[in-house]
Amino acid sequence: MTRTSHLLGLAISLALAATTTTGCGPFGTEQDGPVELSVRASATDRSAMDAVVAEFHRLNPDTHVTVDYFDTGDLQQKLPGRLRAGDGPDVFTVWPGNGNPASVTALVHDDLLENLSLRRFNLTMPIGVKPVTDVNGSTFAVPVTFSGIGTVFSTEALDAIGGAPPRTWTELLTLCDKARDHGKVLLALGNATPWVTQLVTYALVATTVYADQPGFDSDMELGKETFADSGWRTALRKYMEMDGRGCFNADPLDTTYEETLDQVATGRAVGVVQVASVLSELRAAAPGRTLRMTALPATDDPDDTRMPGAVSAAYGLNPDTPHRKEALAFIDFLGSARGQNLYNRSGATLPAIPNASFTVDPAIREVAERQKAGTTVPFMDQRWPNSAVQQTHFAQVEALFSGTTDIEAALAALDKAYRERT
Repeated sequence: MTRTSHLLGLAISLALAATTTTGCGPFGTEQDGPVELSVRASATDRSAMDAVVAEFHRLNPDTHVTVDYFDTGDLQQKLPGRLRAGDGPDVFTVWPGNGNPASVTALVHDDLLENLSLRRFNLTMPIGVKPVTDVNGSTFAVPVTFSGIGTVFSTEALDAIGGAPPRTWTELLTLCDKARDHGKVLLALGNATPWVTQLVTYALVATTVYADQPGFDSDMELGKETFADSGWRTALRKYMEMDGRGCFNADPLDTTYEETLDQVATGRAVGVVQVASVLSELRAAAPGRTLRMTALPATDDPDDTRMPGAVSAAYGLNPDTPHRKEALAFIDFLGSARGQNLYNRSGATLPAIPNASFTVDPAIREVAERQKAGTTVPFMDQRWPNSAVQQTHFAQVEALFSGTTDIEAALAALDKAYRERT
């Protein structure tokens, strides 16, 4: 299942890792010309990956890296098919765990990921990361970022409405009213982009479920818990309450991810619930704005609040790449301290493989503090048994906003998708 025929090649290539991990020196003069290495990545990681590619090319001038950026939904749906057809990139974004068709577990199941167990980055990768990069004891992805999901506020927009980041649910709803009184919306919401639909739910579930039940995922796996009989019900109810209270822009189902960034950049929205990597795009769109990410509260006790925080960006290697040596060198660079720091410095996230030389971006100080304090919880989809659960979640949130379903039916659909393990 896992292309064991490549393990001998991995063992041989490990000898090269001492130089390629740090990106030192070109590959040599045996090439007739520059090797063209193809990478496919999420559009949300453009600035981070561009910084890595520029430095990698400087250190390895005989390799030319071309990156194609795609919407998250397109990547998740189309990448597996391209790999099966033999038309996939050399290196590509994979999602940790098992939440969608382009996740580590799903791709390994279809024999579409190279085994990276012998790469040098495994020596320093935290043990807590391995559950979402490994399958059956072998590593199939290099984790690059530790990211949070929370509210990214423009501090200038907060000051303009006389507000501050809310620490309780009541403060959050009051701030929605205050923003509306000043002719703004508190949170831009782009549910026309399917993957965006999940983010507010996740941000709320971190508290409504995991504050009291940190072992909820294991209980779900054992059949002891369900979506319907858990804090997921509370989270969906609060999501819809926020919409009814006017916390979001009008017509979220007609608003795209890109349009939400424009709303924040132009000051029409005070903030947006997003992953931390959005900070780089917002800074590019509005260089003068000061941004801050905070947890989205779901109760009136700040001590309850948790934030989704986990490995976000990760990369895998096409086992059929014709440029194996160069692709492994690029994987090694992504796993090195230099590569991790470049990626996360540009993308305003934290290294998935920590190192002492990284300086935390002030905008994500709360994410780092919560990572250290243990008040983060895994992204919910990373522990789901199949990719259908996430797709069902997308569809049910869309249906809730369009008024074609209710919370009871949405929860029943999620439980049905969870039980139908693939």
